[in-house]
Amino acid sequence: MEDNFGNYFNQTGRVAKEYLETRLDLLKLQAAGKLSKALGLFFSLTMAFLLFFFVIVFLGMVVGFWIGEMTHSFTIGFSCAAGLFALLLLVILLFRKQLIQRPLANLLINELVDEITEKEEHARYQTDEEPQGEAYVPDEEATENTSMG
Repeated sequence: MEDNFGNYFNQTGRVAKEYLETRLDLLKLQAAGKLSKALGLFFSLTMAFLLFFFVIVFLGMVVGFWIGEMTHSFTIGFSCAAGLFALLLLVILLFRKQLIQRPLANLLINELVDEITEKEEHARYQTDEEPQGEAYVPDEEATENTSMG
């Protein structure tokens, strides 16, 4: 009889160990998924800002050359373009919350809400559906040993 309990506890210990290992793997995969989404968002925003930077630089050069040709002095043209950039920087600094911080915060919140909504829909889908497959049953050796005693 003690042997039966020993086998039962050994089987239970193995099942618990497998469960914990599977749970750990699941947590690692979930963390990797969240990290990949965050990195994807970070890199896409970085690329957008780099493209925006290059567009602004080339527009500044165009404005500098255009004003330079109009005034026949590239010094005046590029000084005016630099003044426009300084004005643009001042506007961005004054309205950074409305122009940058709030839209970025809303973007991040929307991403998180979408992820939470997907999880809720997935959980609802699984609870509405009939369970597929059979419930876990330990090895025949463990069930035979516990039923014999």
